[in-house]
Amino acid sequence: MNAPITRRHAVKTVAAAALGPFAGGLAAEISARIRIGQIGTSHAHASGKMDAIRSLTDLYEVVGIAEPIAGRQAIAEKQESFAGLQWMTEEALLADKSVRAVVVETTLGDSARAARACLHAGKHIHLDKPGAETHAEFKALRLDAARLGLTVQMGYMLRYNPAFDLLFRAHREGWFGEITGIDASMGKLADARLHKQLAGIPGHGMFELGCHLVDAVVFLLGPPSAVNAFGKPTGLAPAGLPDNQLAVLEYPKATVTLRCNHGDPFGGPHRRFHVVGTKGAMEIQPLESGCGTLHLSEARGAFKKGENKFVLEVPAGRYDGEFRDLASVLRDGKRLAWSAGHDIAVHDTALRCAGISPA
Repeated sequence: MNAPITRRHAVKTVAAAALGPFAGGLAAEISARIRIGQIGTSHAHASGKMDAIRSLTDLYEVVGIAEPIAGRQAIAEKQESFAGLQWMTEEALLADKSVRAVVVETTLGDSARAARACLHAGKHIHLDKPGAETHAEFKALRLDAARLGLTVQMGYMLRYNPAFDLLFRAHREGWFGEITGIDASMGKLADARLHKQLAGIPGHGMFELGCHLVDAVVFLLGPPSAVNAFGKPTGLAPAGLPDNQLAVLEYPKATVTLRCNHGDPFGGPHRRFHVVGTKGAMEIQPLESGCGTLHLSEARGAFKKGENKFVLEVPAGRYDGEFRDLASVLRDGKRLAWSAGHDIAVHDTALRCAGISPA
């Protein structure tokens, strides 16, 4: 069932009805859509991911949603993102052979179990970050997927941000020369509810939120040779929770500093990613804004030698790029740019950055 009843989705229903004589073609198009489901509504991105899928009506048909935590379905049903969807048991969703992919948006503690269940049912998965509480669980499920020939797309949204796309291109084409340093931060002012959640997560905020930064760093430089982690309580969190965290990553010719401060009242504007190399540098700030500065020792493409300010258009749908790319993988056989080896290295490094041994 995929019959949304809210105003934000009603326009699509009216438009479909207006096609009249083209209904046959519409039916063929609908049948070609990827049938997808979701498990869990506990992750902070759960509603946003469902909004993205439901907005991409040319690519996806939402079969249903399952909530493994007793009592949470009643809460989620009141959210517009999930209105009109078919609620199912996890077993029924995974037993539906027409379902090709499942979005895993459970609690972190349940994410590895849910992901494995999807994989063993033959489903491709979009697994939200950081993917599992322990490294052993994450590595096992990621290698299982590779063995089974199934796709695991991790929910790191910076991968599809236009400014980061430019950053990755610049590095790939050698604009920076050799990278010698990266300085990045990603924080926010946590309320009591978030503090309670972070207290139950290994590595706290650096693991839960800072993993976005780790993903980009490892994509650029690979796994670090060493990681030094520090954590201090701001006094805003209960029981001395180290909600102001810093990690220093060591590479043969580069150092990286990553900060995750959950006591920053201006965390959004302060989020940044700054890369310095022997031939150029680039700063993105705020992190998801599409705005930044590119410094080059020589002209590159449309960018001149010296300082280049840029403002790139950021799509309205924060997660649309992720699911467009996933559709290309499932429909057209495109290969994800992020391998199992990369994802495993990110999980390992994110834990180390949070002061947790992956072993």
